[in-house]
Amino acid sequence: MKKFLISLAIFGTFIIYSLGIRHQSPVLGKPAPSTSNNSTTSPAMPATAAGGSSMMATRQYKDGTYTGSVADAYYGNVEVSATVSGGKLTDVKFLQYPNTHSTSVVINQQAMPYLQQEAIQAQSSNVQVISGATYTSQAFIQSLATAFAQAKA
Repeated sequence: MKKFLISLAIFGTFIIYSLGIRHQSPVLGKPAPSTSNNSTTSPAMPATAAGGSSMMATRQYKDGTYTGSVADAYYGNVEVSATVSGGKLTDVKFLQYPNTHSTSVVINQQAMPYLQQEAIQAQSSNVQVISGATYTSQAFIQSLATAFAQAKA
């Protein structure tokens, strides 16, 4: 009987501890600033032999704010808005993202700044999928692609 009560006490302590940890708010850091310079080109804007951008003249976006379609990220929906100024993507905002589970909140708070930064740097929806946030990354790419489709000049 003693072994049963000790086992029950240990199990109960474990359950209480697990629930307590799950509901704590994590302290998250911000992504490190990009160390790459602007002289590199992305696949979306290949350089010409003279060093200029061959697509710059033909690949302009209309200025404005464009809302992408809602994309399923398995644990919730992702919807973004893209702001174009001077023909270039200047800002990406998440209008919707998975935030109903504490795990989703933690993952997305870490992944979203990187996705935004990469999209602005690439000037396209062709960004790397973030490990651990695969569904959010894929939904981000889908939503941003539809926003870019609206912004094409």
